[in-house]
Amino acid sequence: MPNPPAREPTYFPAGTSRTTTLYRRGQSERDEPQAKGSGRPKSIRNLSGREVDGHLSLLSLLVCLYYAAGMTDLLAARTQMAVSLGFHIIFASIGIAMPFLMAVAHARWLKTRDPQYKKLTQSWAKGVAIFFATGAVSGTALSFELGLLWPTFMEHAGPLIGMPFSWEGTAFFLEAIALGLFLYGWDRLPEKAHWVCGLVVGISGVMSAFFVICANGWMNTPTGFVWANGQFTEIDPIKAMFNPSALHQGIHMVVAAFEATGFAVAGIHAWLLIKQPHLKSFHEKAVRIALVFGGVAALIQPLTGDFAAKEVARYQPLKLAAMEGLAQTQTHAPLTLGPVQIPGLLSFLAYGRFDAEVKGYEAFPKENRPPIGIVHFSFQGMILLGMWLAFLGLLYFFLRFRNNFDLSRQTFLRKLFVLSIPLGFIATELGWIVTEVGRQPWIIYGIMRTKDALTPMPGLQVPFLLFTLLYLFLWVLVSWLLVRQIQALEKEPQHG
Repeated sequence: MPNPPAREPTYFPAGTSRTTTLYRRGQSERDEPQAKGSGRPKSIRNLSGREVDGHLSLLSLLVCLYYAAGMTDLLAARTQMAVSLGFHIIFASIGIAMPFLMAVAHARWLKTRDPQYKKLTQSWAKGVAIFFATGAVSGTALSFELGLLWPTFMEHAGPLIGMPFSWEGTAFFLEAIALGLFLYGWDRLPEKAHWVCGLVVGISGVMSAFFVICANGWMNTPTGFVWANGQFTEIDPIKAMFNPSALHQGIHMVVAAFEATGFAVAGIHAWLLIKQPHLKSFHEKAVRIALVFGGVAALIQPLTGDFAAKEVARYQPLKLAAMEGLAQTQTHAPLTLGPVQIPGLLSFLAYGRFDAEVKGYEAFPKENRPPIGIVHFSFQGMILLGMWLAFLGLLYFFLRFRNNFDLSRQTFLRKLFVLSIPLGFIATELGWIVTEVGRQPWIIYGIMRTKDALTPMPGLQVPFLLFTLLYLFLWVLVSWLLVRQIQALEKEPQHG
């Protein structure tokens, strides 16, 4: 791939001002350090799960109150979006991947008539319903936040990103209908039609995620318009929807959802192998299905990441420099992995030649740079966690296809799976930090600054606290419901 010219990409009309002065002057973007709570229950070992959740929620609330007291409106709005997206992406990731695990278990039941597969399907279906409901709530909150916190952005971008959001709504309703048919279709629908309903839940969930990511991709690589006199003209919503970032962001996110969910489900059932030894066969079946998805996704994720990084290098070279922490423009640019630097590898991965020039962030105006440290260390954390999950997937597949493999006897491997339960979701969160923080200070890259899109309404610390309370409530509710589902397994007769 040839090197891009030594300037920021000009995929919007030439002559566009980099600093939009037609919008309301925003407040300072300087971030405050996050306060850390130090409270802790004295004897947490003697508390129930509900009591622990209650203590943590109270502590989180106190931290939020302390943190919000010194916030500017801009920081409050940005933090509110970060909290909302941080919670929603977990619910959405599980909503994308979990229906496919459910569909595989269901297919195994139809083929083998093993009652454990039927019970596994029904158990996972309840989890799908829980996360669908919470994801609907958190997603609705996000859509309101876009309009209430960033009205200038929505005023100008609405005609361009309205199409993917409308298609997302269509996919959402299709998912809701299919999920209702699946949940209430046992012994009422023909078996194959019932299975197809479950599969449609997963397919529509993937499509819903892709349409939302199309809108987010447009913010990173805006296309489908002419920018003239502070207005979007000659709007092409199809070109805007299928912008240069849509495909690579969509693929990378969907694979990440399968990776994170697969390893989380496998880790939970690996832990339950210890807690519920009488359900050994049941949980081993669950682990096998989950790791087919999680392990394969972890192994192909580096390929989707390479594709995404090449597109970032082409359209957002400053973000690439921030991701790698590369200050100086240079040829034979090194790839950084923790404390290790591999000379020339970044140049090769980004542009296909070891001697290709990679721009450093010092080549760009300081006022256009994102927070380099946040982007760089988030990217490094995402890469290292992804490498660990890929290694764990390889290790499982290697042991799985050996003779006499019995996961219940692999104590060390089970412990690795249990410890890895949250790692895929942490990697996903870090990836979104790279995507969103790496675009700053722009809300529409190269067109509109984040501070210029902010609502003039004062007191944004209040909605920040209210929405944070909403998400804390959803977290406690989901935790309680999932614990109930796990406890219900012990009360039902199984053969394992």
